Amino acid sequence: MITKLDNSAAPAETITETQQAIVEDFQYLDDWTERYQYLIQMGRELPPFPEDQQVEANRLHGCQAKVWFLVEKRQGRLFFQATSDAAIVSGLIALLLKVYSGRTPDEIQTATPAFIEEIGLAQHLSPNRTNGLYNMLARIQAEAAAQSPSHQASDVP
Repeated sequence: MITKLDNSAAPAETITETQQAIVEDFQYLDDWTERYQYLIQMGRELPPFPEDQQVEANRLHGCQAKVWFLVEKRQGRLFFQATSDAAIVSGLIALLLKVYSGRTPDEIQTATPAFIEEIGLAQHLSPNRTNGLYNMLARIQAEAAAQSPSHQASDVP
């Protein structure tokens, strides 16, 4: 059921299609014990994060666990890489990267993270993990806003 996260190319599916696939995967699982195990397994499938990049400058604050986050813009698309020292948080990272990595800034900015509500994720996480999830999402949105062609055009005198 878990597909290896490919962070090297643009996704073949739209954000909506990717979110729908996540919802379907979670609906397939009977209960939240299985869903947590699925999240943990997704986190294990994250591409390796460079140890030399696990520095304070790349740390995402506002999460209970330690999270390191990188973004790279290639051919007009944003590719995210992240890791955490906590298993469930790594799974949350994997979900967000599956939805948002490899997308254009405009795609990211206009997408509503409907899958979070549809799978009941926020209701089944601790308040600290929910806060961390939304902090990661806010960082992705902020990176997209900063890299948006319309934002960059407004910076030109």
